[in-house]
Amino acid sequence: MSESLTESGAKYGFYFDQSLCNGCKACQIACKDKHDLPLGVNWRRVVEYTGGSWQRSGNTFEPNVFSYYTSIACNHCEDPICMRVCPTTAMSRRDDGTVYVDDAKCVGCRYCQWACPYGAPQLNTETGHMTKCDLCYDYRETGQNPACVDACPSRALDFGPIDELRDEYGTENGVAPLPDPSITQPHLVIKPHRDAQAWDAGTGHIANPKEI
Repeated sequence: MSESLTESGAKYGFYFDQSLCNGCKACQIACKDKHDLPLGVNWRRVVEYTGGSWQRSGNTFEPNVFSYYTSIACNHCEDPICMRVCPTTAMSRRDDGTVYVDDAKCVGCRYCQWACPYGAPQLNTETGHMTKCDLCYDYRETGQNPACVDACPSRALDFGPIDELRDEYGTENGVAPLPDPSITQPHLVIKPHRDAQAWDAGTGHIANPKEI
């Protein structure tokens, strides 16, 4: 969804169709390649969430299990806690609602990383500064989509003015394993997987913790 950055009053965010994601991580790789991120820094991550049990039915056992993927990056939240805790005001926000790091002010204290419930800001040890997704601002300036959006082979990702995304896709943004959306009011809309669990259900676990 290519949108003008000069659109009056628009605040941008992501749409993610959880039902289409197969966990290929093309979005994650495209982001890492586009921004030339060092080892250990991933602005977009793909989380596998799984759980369930077996149920007895007479003399047989039937599976009641689930597993699905969630591609997540910075959500450019309405109430970005990273900005509130930053002691140097390095965490900044553009007129289009996207949050970015002002390198000239950042001291790499990591307060933003510890406060963010999504773990979006990450320290680049090579520069000593925090880094994060800025929704590919440079691409959007020239009318291109963010790298992750165009890289997804199943078209599970989209972006645009968050109000338009909500009008088209709804307002769901609290699917496990993501945190309580009321903490930061993320600019994120999710079409849930058929087996999606509520953020507070506690019915599953993250299957790939070392990858994220």
